[in-house]
Amino acid sequence: MTTRGPGQPVLFGMDFRLLGPFEARHRGRPVEVGSRRQERCLLGVLLLDTGRVVPTERLIDLLWNGRPPASARGAVQTYIGRLRGSLTPYGVRISTRGEGYLVEADGHRVDVDEFGELVRAAGVAADPGERVRLLDRGLALWRGPLLADAADGELRDRLHGTVEELRLVAVELRAEAQLALGQHARAIAELMPLAARHPTREQLVAVLMTALYRGARQADALRLYRITRQVLVDELGVEPGPRLREVHRRILRGDDRLDRPGRPVYEVRVRDESLPWSVGGHPALDFCNTFAGWGHEPPLPGAEWLRGYRTLAVWAGHVGLLDDVSVSRLLHLARRDPDRAEAVLDEARGLRQALYGCLTRPDDRRAFDAVARYAEAAAKELVFRSETDGRGRWWPELAAGLRMPLHAVAWSAAQLLADPRRLTLRSCPDERCGWLFLDESGLRRWCSLGTCGRSPDRSRCHSA
Repeated sequence: MTTRGPGQPVLFGMDFRLLGPFEARHRGRPVEVGSRRQERCLLGVLLLDTGRVVPTERLIDLLWNGRPPASARGAVQTYIGRLRGSLTPYGVRISTRGEGYLVEADGHRVDVDEFGELVRAAGVAADPGERVRLLDRGLALWRGPLLADAADGELRDRLHGTVEELRLVAVELRAEAQLALGQHARAIAELMPLAARHPTREQLVAVLMTALYRGARQADALRLYRITRQVLVDELGVEPGPRLREVHRRILRGDDRLDRPGRPVYEVRVRDESLPWSVGGHPALDFCNTFAGWGHEPPLPGAEWLRGYRTLAVWAGHVGLLDDVSVSRLLHLARRDPDRAEAVLDEARGLRQALYGCLTRPDDRRAFDAVARYAEAAAKELVFRSETDGRGRWWPELAAGLRMPLHAVAWSAAQLLADPRRLTLRSCPDERCGWLFLDESGLRRWCSLGTCGRSPDRSRCHSA
């Protein structure tokens, strides 16, 4: 038994399944919801954002694929009324908030949310066996395409990009854990069909090439690289990225390091993007931190983690500077206007350089003024809005478009520069590291990452 509030008991939460044909269950028994496909589709859209308001205009746009009839708003109101009639007896509340609707988070289970939680738990699990177990559970929730019987192909493309992306990340994470367990044959069987459907997904191809190599199929691994490279050049006009090239190089050399797990222990990976490990204690610091210090063979990766606009946007969402809806929108805009995205990325790199200088050289007036200009521009594009927990927060305005993550970082940087804790900022002196971190104890000299430097005495914090 759960409660909505004092004296308001409700039945056990509903079980909603969106990963495949729409299903609603209560205590294991099917519940008929929505006599029309569009009603189930509308409920599915609301459940994808349980606890958050979905504007009526967005519902209309999605349900009619941008071509709504004049009666669309009235139809949505009718669908909401019918859904309330079907679901209220089971404790499901669909609330009207301003110009939108939301499904209240009253303990109901949504398989999309459960899937995301399992993938996130797997991402931080140190034991590869536990990682495989969690991802097996998550991937078993998939019974077919998202809302298979309620959304058409066009709507699914608009809705399921984030969920499908997470599914592919889960498959890749599981394959890497399988390699760590010596299960390369299983990894090959699962990745081969996906590589054929996603030939430009370099992370997937890199893992598959490694699995093939470990399975004594070096020729197949090299053939896969040639095919992938040709597709990247022909379709996107780019060469394979550094990770894929490195795997190819090691296969050609028969490098025995391919027989060991290749991912750094401290790697943070979100939406197939490798992000800087959060050690600074503040987003503005982590924006400056790098992949250096992970014990890589030369040449070191240096300070450039901003490989693409996608990385910047995903990172901004990961550290809470943007919400997930904004990140998805930015990735869509970047695909439509790659030149503009690249220009914003160049600005972000400039901001990173200025911010790093400002934080490590407090008397660098030029660096401070450069950060100040970015912060002042950001301040003009911020809106103050209420969150679901009732607290207010400044967010970049959607109208900023592709510049949203740049404004978010600049605003975070301004907050750090105004924070007295900035006086406790330290930089790890190891030339292969340079991590920035806050040390309010005043005792630390080296950063606390076990990856810092290569000598054992530098893998722990030291007294100054």
